[in-house]
Amino acid sequence: MGQLFSDTSNNEDNGDLVSSATTYFMEIKAETKIISQETIHLIEFHLKKGNIQGANSVINDALKNIDKAPINIAVTGESGGGKSSFINALRRVEPEDQDAAEEGVTETTMMRTPYKHPKIQTLTLWDLPGIGTMNFPPKDYLEKVKFQEYDFFIIVSATRFTKLELDLAKAIRFMKKNYYFVRTKVDNDLQNEKKSKPRTFDGEKTLQQIRSYCVNTFTQNNMDEPQIFLISNRHLSDYDFPVLMDTLIKDLPNQKRHNFMLSLPNITEAAIDRKHKIMQQYIWLEAFKDGILATVPVVGMIRDDVEKLKEKLNHYRVLFGVDDESVEVMAKDSQVPVEQLRKIIKSPYLLETKKEETLGELFLKYLEKFASASGGPLASGLYFSKTFYLQFLFLDTVTEDAKVLLRVTYSKN
Repeated sequence: MGQLFSDTSNNEDNGDLVSSATTYFMEIKAETKIISQETIHLIEFHLKKGNIQGANSVINDALKNIDKAPINIAVTGESGGGKSSFINALRRVEPEDQDAAEEGVTETTMMRTPYKHPKIQTLTLWDLPGIGTMNFPPKDYLEKVKFQEYDFFIIVSATRFTKLELDLAKAIRFMKKNYYFVRTKVDNDLQNEKKSKPRTFDGEKTLQQIRSYCVNTFTQNNMDEPQIFLISNRHLSDYDFPVLMDTLIKDLPNQKRHNFMLSLPNITEAAIDRKHKIMQQYIWLEAFKDGILATVPVVGMIRDDVEKLKEKLNHYRVLFGVDDESVEVMAKDSQVPVEQLRKIIKSPYLLETKKEETLGELFLKYLEKFASASGGPLASGLYFSKTFYLQFLFLDTVTEDAKVLLRVTYSKN
């Protein structure tokens, strides 16, 4: 895949190239873009000047930032508030897994504990000791736990937020960091309320009471009412967990959104679609960088292409939770036979060819199917080298596989 444009301002294709790039990024919502508006303008500037190398250099730097930008999330709260369960839920690990944060343990440590995400190595969740266990004023507490290293703080409680936690929030804001109040275990509250008032139980009313109870704490301490997220660590698709994730994504810097979004569990079809859109942006940028906007040559694929495509396909399957290991875990959790789940997904077999069919012929068949689909990169008038067409197809397929598995396993829960 060589460079398809020379470094010249006389290139008559540049107008279409700038227009296509601008159109593509304009259609993406600002809160989900993985590169900043400043970077987009810089790419457009180079393209208008005919400086393809300059545009590629900007994109290359942006991709490196996306891949390497560290994401550090601080989770704090008193013992028993659901901190460890929240961390495990975000990392998509079970309590009994070897590297899980230990749940249901009385907090005695004064040290912060890091937990790497098993699939996104740039993401670390930090379990901080509750401010009440350290006997420090909020400012000193933040210095002890190295507040400057975190992108934001999540303050977790299973009851009412304490005066110390509210003071901590004030100190965090003073130091120009974001914080989010998360009220956990609302499923337990609803169950208890239903048991005590079986005839008059109203779930929505109970949730509103919990929210009001938390809000009153802030009012009584002369604080503005923040957004409070009611969640269950056991049932992530319910209550405010999806809203919390949307808020965190929107508030993160552009270059950190990609990996954070890919780290999240497939709790709803909307969450899976969001991953698809964010990954589509990344593939588009890769294609741009590696020599884009060429018609697809009808030639056979070399061995290097095939090996790279296999790696890409396997990578996408892992990110979307449709790899062999993830499917086995899903089968165990949902008590659906693993063979049944394997039969309903298509991505493992995408690069398998029939005896009478070459990989080049398979590619042309996929290309025809892909080109006939509405929307996506082709709708922008962009034409990529053949391997990138297949990457877009891989992405569409793992996305649909993830949705199919979600529907089947969710119906069993």
